[in-house]
Amino acid sequence: MKDKFYQYIQDLQDTITSKLEAIDGKAQFKQDIWERPEGGGGRTRVIENGKVFEKGGVNISGVHGKLPKSMQNYFKVGDVDFFACGLSLVLHPKNPMVPTVHANWRYFEMYDENHNIVDQWFGGGQDLTPYYLFEEDAQHFHQTCKTACDKHNPDFYPNYKARCDEYFYNAHRNEARGIGGLFFDYCKATDNMSMENWYDFVTEVGNSFLEAYVPIVEKRKDLPYTKKQRDWQEIRRGRYVEFNLVHDKGTLFGLKTNGRIESILMSLPPHVQWVYDHSPEPNSEEEKLLEVLKNPKDWV
Repeated sequence: MKDKFYQYIQDLQDTITSKLEAIDGKAQFKQDIWERPEGGGGRTRVIENGKVFEKGGVNISGVHGKLPKSMQNYFKVGDVDFFACGLSLVLHPKNPMVPTVHANWRYFEMYDENHNIVDQWFGGGQDLTPYYLFEEDAQHFHQTCKTACDKHNPDFYPNYKARCDEYFYNAHRNEARGIGGLFFDYCKATDNMSMENWYDFVTEVGNSFLEAYVPIVEKRKDLPYTKKQRDWQEIRRGRYVEFNLVHDKGTLFGLKTNGRIESILMSLPPHVQWVYDHSPEPNSEEEKLLEVLKNPKDWV
């Protein structure tokens, strides 16, 4: 399974980066091949200072070795070996009318001293972080997620949408990071879902990403915007940074397994503001967004 999924994310990385370069029309992804001393490595691809994408990364990795003590405590296991692979992407568009997007699809195995698999699971998801709320964009993104889920189980979309709203939440701000999407983790074999079934589901979601995001980018990337709207985008990006550094489990896992720091922090935007005690004007488009972030809604 690990070889099959690792090949899948390599192919998906090629597909996604090629499409995004075509949309940007100016910048291209810079590739960085890296190795992890303890075992494994990855292929980082970063785009910067483009016409559409101010910064973005589409990264894959496959790492293995002894599970560090800190992560043994987290997973409540003893001395075990592990293998983890996944594709993680974050795109920060230049135009504040275009939402930031994040996605991740991953697979994990743990082994005993005889290298027998003692645990394995899939995880992942995709979520949208707009700076200005276009309800038709939110509906399109969520409908694409729901369509992918419904092909496998009608309970998946409502369950994983709810988990996404719960997970991507800045508790210290009492607001969501964005308008959600899907979040699923620890997807293990059961009587109803084999690991092959989970592979089919996760790859279905991965394959839906461009369909979910690209039409939104193409619709909004050439809209005019003001300096004030750009400032709002950078203030909201600050909340994105706060979530990734304070709450995100993927960042924590990477840091505690001696992951490559440049790839882990690729998700951080290049231009950010923290304005003291900032509040949007009453009845403004900015306030409209905050209302949804404080009270997540059903989009489909």
